[in-house]
Amino acid sequence: MNRLGKLLLVLIWLPFIGYAQQDAQFGQYVFNGLYINPAYAGYKEELYLQAFARSQWTGVKGAPQTLSISADAAINDESIGIGTIITKDKIGAQSALSATANLAYRIKLDRTETKVVAFGLGLGVMQLGLNGSQLDPIEQGDNRIPTGNVSEIKPDIRAGLHYSTEKFFIGFSVHNLFNSILSSAEDYKMLYVKTQPHFYLTAGFALSVNDDIVFKPTFLIKEDLRGPTSIDLNAAVLIKERFWIGGMYRTSLKLYPKSNLMANLPAKSAVGLISEFFVRPNLRVGYAYDYSLNKLGNYDYGSHEISIGYYLVTQKSRRPKCYF
Repeated sequence: MNRLGKLLLVLIWLPFIGYAQQDAQFGQYVFNGLYINPAYAGYKEELYLQAFARSQWTGVKGAPQTLSISADAAINDESIGIGTIITKDKIGAQSALSATANLAYRIKLDRTETKVVAFGLGLGVMQLGLNGSQLDPIEQGDNRIPTGNVSEIKPDIRAGLHYSTEKFFIGFSVHNLFNSILSSAEDYKMLYVKTQPHFYLTAGFALSVNDDIVFKPTFLIKEDLRGPTSIDLNAAVLIKERFWIGGMYRTSLKLYPKSNLMANLPAKSAVGLISEFFVRPNLRVGYAYDYSLNKLGNYDYGSHEISIGYYLVTQKSRRPKCYF
């Protein structure tokens, strides 16, 4: 199973190794807004600390492993959002470590201060790595493959727009505005990792069913200009302001022709469960599970994701509820 899983992994990622490194994905993206959009910084108007860990395609050698740690807050009468996020991602022989500082300018549009439009900018660096010792070439002695670990540091710029009310939000953002190229050495210039711009469009709303239940559907569209356009559809309910439970469905869209993609790629990607529990009013713990709907589902044990978030309540903590 391991050999077959490794082969499947190589086949799946072969179109991207030479051209693009996908941003890591999170099933609980709606609880990890700063990772997607720098304009989300300060949205909760409290100092918020958060950590995510994701193990994708468990049981497949070289499968993606991702860790993300972030902090954000609102200052200057909540007109400015500041935040930082550190992400480490590894898939097979490739690795990426990024650190980004985010700044959002927040404009309150009504007297109740529940309608806010924010413009965000993120500046950071990425360390992209390639470990040649983890590659298994068909022909030995290929001088395009490095003999050890090579890496290079590149700048990164992110930008975004976010609009929210008490029970609705919509956001658009772009990552990797610097289209960086990693080339290990003169002898290896045929083998490199290249980052592509990533575009995110997300929206959702919260509907109060009764005093105890809130229904929250959301979607996220991801586009990297090279791979399939991906859409995540989520629906969850909040029970007595203590427990989120819901499901997700991930598939691909054919928005426009992409000549580099193989024909007849399966659209269905994954289905899963999402949950989050408020241990205390300012402490939340989440878990998500994805099951692959393509042939990879026959060889892996699904994808697992855990998260933890902690609010440091201040004197000017946001009074309206934050559902996103």
